[in-house]
Amino acid sequence: MRSYRHLFRTPEFTPLFLASSANVLAQTISGLALGVLVFRATQSPLLSAVSMFGPSLAQVLGATFLLSGADRLPPRAALTGISLVFAATTAVLALPALPLWAVFPVILGQGLVASLGGGVRWGLVNEILTKDGFMLGRSLFNMMAGITQIAGYATGGVLVAVLSPRLSLLLAAALYAVAAAGLRLGLDARPPRAEGRPSVAATWRDNALLWSSRPRRLVLLALWIPNGLIVGCESLYVSYAPDAAGTLFACAALGMFVGDVTVGRLLPPRLRPRLGVPLLLLLAAPYLFFALRPAVPLAAVAAAVASVGFGASLVQQERLMALTPDELSGHVLGLHGSGMLTMQGVGAALAGAVAQLTSPAVGMTAMAVVSVAVTLSLAAAGLQRRAPMSPASAMSPASAASPSPRSAKRGVITTDIPAPPSPE
Repeated sequence: MRSYRHLFRTPEFTPLFLASSANVLAQTISGLALGVLVFRATQSPLLSAVSMFGPSLAQVLGATFLLSGADRLPPRAALTGISLVFAATTAVLALPALPLWAVFPVILGQGLVASLGGGVRWGLVNEILTKDGFMLGRSLFNMMAGITQIAGYATGGVLVAVLSPRLSLLLAAALYAVAAAGLRLGLDARPPRAEGRPSVAATWRDNALLWSSRPRRLVLLALWIPNGLIVGCESLYVSYAPDAAGTLFACAALGMFVGDVTVGRLLPPRLRPRLGVPLLLLLAAPYLFFALRPAVPLAAVAAAVASVGFGASLVQQERLMALTPDELSGHVLGLHGSGMLTMQGVGAALAGAVAQLTSPAVGMTAMAVVSVAVTLSLAAAGLQRRAPMSPASAMSPASAASPSPRSAKRGVITTDIPAPPSPE
């Protein structure tokens, strides 16, 4: 597949793409509305950040107990059910009588359900598209997310200002229901990709298998940690500029869109593997500027430039899929998504805690410093992995029992944060 037009000619791709767009739009509007609602009630940067990104914290539980279902459940039924759960729980969050403390169990429950959805969705994309179309398809989904978030944050900001956060949550619930209908009517009733019933034991076994490979571990860590720390910066937009948070979110989404178009469509494949580390450094560096407490226009520019660095995830995901057997494709993509979203929740909580003790600007700067340090550390680990073996080690029994050329090639690490090419 060489163009986006070919993707939309692929059966099932269009309904899945449109339903995912509706889900992202609903998530964007509901997240902004809930963050504003909690901040107005508490004036707490920490609680506001956790309300927006707290569902991500539950992803680690889903990855631990539920993720085997990503390849062992029928995709259409699973995705439709997940959208319906989000429609119902978002409507609950809009209830005027809902006490503040009850908000957090609801959003953590959403995160637990969402941990399964990512693996099912991306495993289905991998199944629908040919191997050469996966990178293009993922870049299109990422671009859709960027455009939808721009529209969602802009729309959400208007809705919150003109109507109310609770009415915005009800609109988001309706969008989730529309997405569920689109999935049910537009997807075929495919069988599960793997045999057996979902179970905790199967989840642990597959997680252990995926984590046992050092190259995969390094790729996953590179996908999780720098990204999560910078989302911690984004979680402070509401407390940094309460009246312009929608603008900051929209500019960040625009930058993410530019990064995904550039990496997924414009760059030649031979250059992509070299850009993992530079893009991750770009993701963090502009937030160092927040130490100067810039005005909103300059802050918006910094957020947009930084978010171009999210294109690193395409490079890393492509590498991750090259290192993973097909029958575990949904599981590993779910593990990537759950770990990434968990770290986003951790990053939001850490950034909110620092901001609570100091200021939002200091919280953003601190997260950026740590993100740069982690990126450089992972890059150094990747370089060490590539160091040539000594003659003695080359003749050792371990090397004599080396894997087949195919599996050895799949385990190679490049200078790109343990992951050269890779795709969200």
